[in-house]
Amino acid sequence: MTQNKPTNTRETRRKNERSQLYLVLLVLVGVGVGLIWFIWGGNAAFLGAICLVSGGLLITGLWLLLNLLQKFVDD
Repeated sequence: MTQNKPTNTRETRRKNERSQLYLVLLVLVGVGVGLIWFIWGGNAAFLGAICLVSGGLLITGLWLLLNLLQKFVDD
């Protein structure tokens, strides 16, 4: 007889949040730079990439801060 492992909803939530973060960063930087390059050209895309990457770092930093706070709350 096989025993099913219990569902770990916290781990599932963490995986979903991480996947959503990657998707947001991909859309923000990848699609954003692509659209800027398509509309205004390469030089504008380079400057746009700098701004969009810094925005992505800000989003990632906030996500890390919230995860760190969540670990303290869970303990």
